[in-house]
Amino acid sequence: MAAYIVFTRTKTLDKKELETYQNLIKDTIDGHSMEVLVSYGDFEVLEGRPIEGIVIARFPDGDSAKKWYSSDAYQNASKHRYNGALYDGILVEGH
Repeated sequence: MAAYIVFTRTKTLDKKELETYQNLIKDTIDGHSMEVLVSYGDFEVLEGRPIEGIVIARFPDGDSAKKWYSSDAYQNASKHRYNGALYDGILVEGH
């Protein structure tokens, strides 16, 4: 069953750290079956707290998503994301 990782950015803390993260993130995809479906496109919050942006990535299954998320390359990049902004991350399985 397909799995999706959804990240929502709720508050920017350091734009330079986010730029570093964005420069590193492309290299984390190599070797992983991952398709970015949405990356900071137009959105409208219908319920809940405001967000600044959203990313949705599709994986073949939950194990593949967890393998990418826990990879050394992504964990190295994510340090800059943590320093650059407040995010929520969710793993969900579905069609």
